[in-house]
Amino acid sequence: MDDLRFDGVALRQGGFELLADCALHADRVTALIGASGSGKSTLLAAVAGFLAPAKGRIRLGDNDLTALPPAARPVSILFQDQNLFPHLSVARNVGLGLVPALRLTAEQRDARDAALKRVGLAGMGERRPHELSGGQQSRAALARALVSGRSWLLLDEAFSALGPALRHEMLDLVVETAADRGISVVMVTHDPDDARRASQETALIVEGRLHAPRPTADLFADPPEALRAYLG
Repeated sequence: MDDLRFDGVALRQGGFELLADCALHADRVTALIGASGSGKSTLLAAVAGFLAPAKGRIRLGDNDLTALPPAARPVSILFQDQNLFPHLSVARNVGLGLVPALRLTAEQRDARDAALKRVGLAGMGERRPHELSGGQQSRAALARALVSGRSWLLLDEAFSALGPALRHEMLDLVVETAADRGISVVMVTHDPDDARRASQETALIVEGRLHAPRPTADLFADPPEALRAYLG
């Protein structure tokens, strides 16, 4: 699988600028850590196609993603609010990851049901989102991302509203599923324990720049001064 490369990228919003000129490695979970407002969510928005770089290119290997619309990118993104449609059943919400028009073939319905089973929601497909717990809603959103078949999954603090036990359960599920499916994951977190638990590598965003990822255990064992300041 190809690495996600930022070639001289500058992202600008108002007076804010984030610079990125490094790669996030495929076939692993990479945590993005940094202070509030440092640009973590901005970076994910650019990868997903919701924010165009002011300069530079975003690539997967030799494939230039920079001008592609979100639907054409091999990227799924989960947000904290999960973006489940309240008027649709869980099964139909998950089916949107396969066919936006929801005209699923028998094979696609099987894939949808398999994804629900994979995340522990077998038999709950006819429920509406409001009938699920917060953890179950997170599982439904993850199932929708999985059925899309995209090779990169972005987590924009997707589980931060959950309590510690549920958050850890969801992170463990992501790690296990990503390994089984060959999915590369980039997760935004404010919590060093989440990074230690789930990620093989961690990239620090500080002073308007994305720094190249390092093995998570090594980074926290010998943190640079910027990370020491963040950790307190």
